[in-house]
Amino acid sequence: MIYKLTFSCEEGDPNFRRVFEADADATFLDLHNAILKSVDYPDDQMTSFYLCNDEWEKGQEITLVEMDSNFEYDNMVMNETKLSDLLEEQGQRLIYVFDPMFERYFFGSLKEIKAGSMNGVECVESKGKAPKQLKSDDPLSNIGSTKGGDNLDFDDEFRDELDLGDIDMEGFQDLSFDDGSMF
Repeated sequence: MIYKLTFSCEEGDPNFRRVFEADADATFLDLHNAILKSVDYPDDQMTSFYLCNDEWEKGQEITLVEMDSNFEYDNMVMNETKLSDLLEEQGQRLIYVFDPMFERYFFGSLKEIKAGSMNGVECVESKGKAPKQLKSDDPLSNIGSTKGGDNLDFDDEFRDELDLGDIDMEGFQDLSFDDGSMF
């Protein structure tokens, strides 16, 4: 069987849409990789798929790596889960979490199931520009920034008030984390 899946997003370009054809025996990891390739995102986020009901409420999660199991659902991992294991009927909905920090999704739907076979997953239609993978107001996005020559990104007002001479270093010299006492 061949599945035709369509993904869209409610933010950014209103014309954004990606359509994939996938062999029923392809894995969710194959679909994940095809999505990333189609939107030119790096594979550096803890993405997940969720099966959804008609109101887009999350159900079964399929994770990129094995995680602690939710009591309501079995732990399913992308590379071990075939599309045919969970996608059963036309119109079935799923979401793909591409920005886990801010819970941003691509909304997917199984548009068609047809006879045949193919290798893996292929993007057959690409319209519009994908939103940025990570929001710019992500508080972790500037970690390691070298703006202004510092490793921290303070605003100028705070930078003017900071005087390292005001920090009482007494007691800090004896701190050692080698003995594991912190954990």
